[in-house]
Amino acid sequence: MNEALERYAKDCQEELKQLIRELAPIPAPSHEEDLRAEYVLDYLRAHGAEGVYIDSAKNVIWPYGVTEDNDLYLFQAHMDVVFPDKTPLPFREDETKFYCPGVSDDTTMLAELLTVARFFISNHYRPKKGVLFVANACEEGLGNLDGTRQLFRDFGSRIKEFISIDAGPTSIVTRAVGSYRYGITVRTPGGHSWGAFGNKNAIIELSELLRDLYQIPLPEKEGARTTFNVGTISGGTSVNTIAQNAACLYEYRSNDRDCLKYMTEAFEKVVASHRQDNVRIEVELLGERPCNGDVDEAAEQAIVDRISACIERAWGKEARLHTSSTDSNIPLSLGVPAVTIGGCVCAGAHTREEWMDHTSLLTGMRYLLDVFSYYFEAPDQT
Repeated sequence: MNEALERYAKDCQEELKQLIRELAPIPAPSHEEDLRAEYVLDYLRAHGAEGVYIDSAKNVIWPYGVTEDNDLYLFQAHMDVVFPDKTPLPFREDETKFYCPGVSDDTTMLAELLTVARFFISNHYRPKKGVLFVANACEEGLGNLDGTRQLFRDFGSRIKEFISIDAGPTSIVTRAVGSYRYGITVRTPGGHSWGAFGNKNAIIELSELLRDLYQIPLPEKEGARTTFNVGTISGGTSVNTIAQNAACLYEYRSNDRDCLKYMTEAFEKVVASHRQDNVRIEVELLGERPCNGDVDEAAEQAIVDRISACIERAWGKEARLHTSSTDSNIPLSLGVPAVTIGGCVCAGAHTREEWMDHTSLLTGMRYLLDVFSYYFEAPDQT
């Protein structure tokens, strides 16, 4: 790492921590990232970024060195958190850690990306190709990766490489876990538990449907992994009412397209077998995340090799390659070389006890500056 990068990594620490303190409490459920988006927009403009805007999906985009038709690198971290809170999220800190729901997934990563962008602005580095710095919306859960989908609708094949910051410090996500997520509702006539005894009960019908979904044999394919889950269940009216409705959220996942297709066919067959007179079953597709398409293996490996070397230099450890469900699903499904990486030591993601070790931020910034400096040219010092 050159002297300017090292000096900045050290000098930015207090400002970076303050940025996390300010961002972390801002509520940002998927599709409702407006407050964070405005904060990020103001931050980038205040630090000299020109042409920053918020798109129709609530992504905050800073196009740097972008012309009408040049190739693009896309760097992003997501603004949304998994928590539905509409009021400020509870933040606290001690000598080594920040605690807050969403503080590592993905608030700290977002703050680090903004701080990295500020380095390239203030030090007049120029990108080798056009760069899109993006604080994106809708990565979590039923956000369905809508923010990243919009970016690829808008910029499409111009995007040649994609890096998302949303993982552990030595992790590189190189393969996408695809998923299908459904809302299933069962409706029956129901009635009084005494007077209408014998009528179909929606809770029982849904339970039997779920039993059969759990009996689907998993596909067997080398290198593939497939899972399924019922995440929530609800229904009924009272103890003396035969339930007229019952509902659940159900998903299946795989890192292989053929296995996803197999699960879709099996799911549809089970649902069809439970439809009968006096039993209505409604299925709503709530989310669909694709897995890998035909990615150029050599191009993907080149990114992995470069970032693995950065991990070794910063963290002193070997990179760990992972399969996961992240914003990288979209580019990988389209054949665009993409990875998801991290920038801090953290734990407890998707729990209200989530924490981030702020003593790891210096190493994290050294690492991320090392990663992204590859895509820029330093100003001429002569």
